[in-house]
Amino acid sequence: MTTARIDARFAALKAEGRAGFVAYVMAGDPTRDEALEILRGLPAAGADIIELGFPFSDPMAEGPPIQRAALRGLKAGLTLRGTLDLAAAFREGDADTPLILMGYLNPIESYGYEAFARDAAAAGVDGCIVVDCPPEEADPLTDALDAASVSLIRLATPTSDDARLELIARRTSGFVYYVSVAGVTGVKEAQSASVAPAVERVRRASGLPVAVGFGVKTPERAAEIARVADAVVAGSVLVDEVAAALEAGEPVAARVLSKVKALGDAVRGARVGETVLGSSPRMTAEI
Repeated sequence: MTTARIDARFAALKAEGRAGFVAYVMAGDPTRDEALEILRGLPAAGADIIELGFPFSDPMAEGPPIQRAALRGLKAGLTLRGTLDLAAAFREGDADTPLILMGYLNPIESYGYEAFARDAAAAGVDGCIVVDCPPEEADPLTDALDAASVSLIRLATPTSDDARLELIARRTSGFVYYVSVAGVTGVKEAQSASVAPAVERVRRASGLPVAVGFGVKTPERAAEIARVADAVVAGSVLVDEVAAALEAGEPVAARVLSKVKALGDAVRGARVGETVLGSSPRMTAEI
């Protein structure tokens, strides 16, 4: 198992004294070509890590914005194989930005674990978040991903107790994704007062950086979470920009990337002037 690109990015963030900004976009949303234009523009706009959703008809952890994005991606014809092709096209022009696939188990099972892991690695994918694959049932998928040197990144939630965190941490690599609110994406807002102690618990249990998502809608909230987490994830707010651009007849990529820049700038400036003491993986002056 190697997490070279992910580890290198978090090491660089630590050296810079800041957290990372993770941008989530949906493959094929609103079209394959426009999705690729967005992907290629994300690093320059401020994304340190990219999460690329693969469209699925029943995304049960998602709120309405990402549900609609998935439907747009499906309408554009983006299958899981098409998502991997999109990842490969992005990787042709970017050798450094970690790229994480995020989605659901059914398309991967249909694809075949070994074939999926092999093709994901060939496409330059660094890790996978499979929302509905619990640790108790993940070993066959994890075995296939390990063999292909692709990380399985697991979710921790506000209801994960210490015993559950120990199980979540087993065979997790790269980072842990902390779901900051109880519920689906894009509905509630994350609160740093409750997130901070949870992030520390997840760090202690896993020994890995912790990215916080599911409740980041504004630059102000991104900066707030950036002061206590190793990375901040925004997704619903970005796919909302796709929908807004379509409704307004505006260029989609430009609108999405403008929002990415606003969020990324907030994350980058969140810890400026702070000094973090002790051995915590947190960084000074960081997102």
